[in-house]
Amino acid sequence: MTPESVITLAQQAMEMTVLVSAPLLLTSLVVGLLVSIFQAATSINEMTLSFIPKLLAVFLVLVLAGPWMIQQILDYMTNLFSSIPSIIG
Repeated sequence: MTPESVITLAQQAMEMTVLVSAPLLLTSLVVGLLVSIFQAATSINEMTLSFIPKLLAVFLVLVLAGPWMIQQILDYMTNLFSSIPSIIG
């Protein structure tokens, strides 16, 4: 196992992590920003106000994008496990 192959595996793992987590994180970011703008416009300073909309939005995105996320992880793991002989050899 060469250092280049280890770096490649680590890079692929980080790319997969970013790819799979991006829909949830971006949704949370957008909803949080919208709620913050609403709070600033209405002078409502309730800290818990942004929690419920973020939770619902992330749940909705998880329901919609969940199968895609699982498929991406399964494809990555299948490729990783099938390449073990060539990595070790």
